[in-house]
Amino acid sequence: MIPRQKKTKLTDIQPKDRLGNLPDCLIHHILSFLNCEQAVQTCILSVRWKHLWKHLHALIFHKSDVQASSIFTEFVSNVLSHRDSSISLHALDFTHETGHLEPQILDRIMNYAISQNVHRLGLSVISEDARILSIYDNVIAQISLNFASLTYLKLSLYSGEENLFPKSLNLPALTTLELGHFTFSVVDDHHEAEPFSMLNRLNSLLISDCTVQHNRSRTKFLCISIATLVNFTMYNNSEDFYEIDLITPSLRTFSFRGTPYQKIFGRHVFSLKHVNIDAEVIPYNNLPPLILLSWFIMFCGAKSLTVTATTLQVLSLIPDNFMDLNKHSLVKLKLLKVEVDEIQYGLRMELCKAKLKNIASKKEAARIKKAFKLGMEPSPAVPEKIVDFLLQNSPSAEVDLVDCRKRPLRPRHL
Repeated sequence: MIPRQKKTKLTDIQPKDRLGNLPDCLIHHILSFLNCEQAVQTCILSVRWKHLWKHLHALIFHKSDVQASSIFTEFVSNVLSHRDSSISLHALDFTHETGHLEPQILDRIMNYAISQNVHRLGLSVISEDARILSIYDNVIAQISLNFASLTYLKLSLYSGEENLFPKSLNLPALTTLELGHFTFSVVDDHHEAEPFSMLNRLNSLLISDCTVQHNRSRTKFLCISIATLVNFTMYNNSEDFYEIDLITPSLRTFSFRGTPYQKIFGRHVFSLKHVNIDAEVIPYNNLPPLILLSWFIMFCGAKSLTVTATTLQVLSLIPDNFMDLNKHSLVKLKLLKVEVDEIQYGLRMELCKAKLKNIASKKEAARIKKAFKLGMEPSPAVPEKIVDFLLQNSPSAEVDLVDCRKRPLRPRHL
């Protein structure tokens, strides 16, 4: 007797809702990584999802380029009004970098963050509205007064005007600080700014396009005296020169991207292990390459160094006699990683000028000029003499070349 085949139920072939079957706490955790707009849109999935976004522990407001400012402002206000305030909010991140921004929305954001006693706060704004600048000053004052438990703070304001950072910031629990487009205030009766002296638990510091307030002395100083600092990152795209005094006995990682216009002195950087540098150069200025060279001399105890090929090309602009005078570099190096990137216009111009100085043949000079106009990259992409310079005191260090260029290698070079 042939047994009957069991009928297949529709539920047996339908895909399981694996995400929907997760407990609420896990769904809230997943949604906390999404922009608020995406998180709120999940309310249409089912009855269960209708109110899940109201219980988020983190709110991320990032305005998109195509989004109208008025619609974005209204959306932010609606989310803050309808979120379940009985649920603790751990993090709030607000980014508005395109279009007009109503100043009142910053007040609304800050009042909500204060009422929730958030531990992580991010505010990034691009605006030339003078009212935004005055409100931002009030924001910083409120942060010092109302966020004793804050562990992460990101502040960035590009307004076209000088944005003074307070002379000191009292946040005893802060471990990570990211600052953009600020001018550090000089302490009274001193010639240097020291805004981080009260941050006794700071572990990670990032400063992007920041400068130091002008004072009577010719040289501007920024003192970074933080015993607990482990990671220090700098981004710089300006030609503002100042000197940085590092008093950071726990520093292990230094990272930089941009044009090196700041001299760095390290009285206490003996624990530094990892250095990452992506340096560019502004045409018609000889200062950045020499400053860059001084960094490699100062960070001589680093065990790993990651640089772009562009960085090495910047060093290649330094006259050989300067290189010969600075042989005490990188004595403990174990790994040199070179990321081969595309050479930008400004640096190609400088490299072309440097090559032409040493070319007597008119035919060869014409070839170099033509190659420059066609956007061809210098040859070799990784200058061997600079690699040899970096490895001269650590000849057994491993060298790792990584090609990061999107386009294929060009058949001809400068």
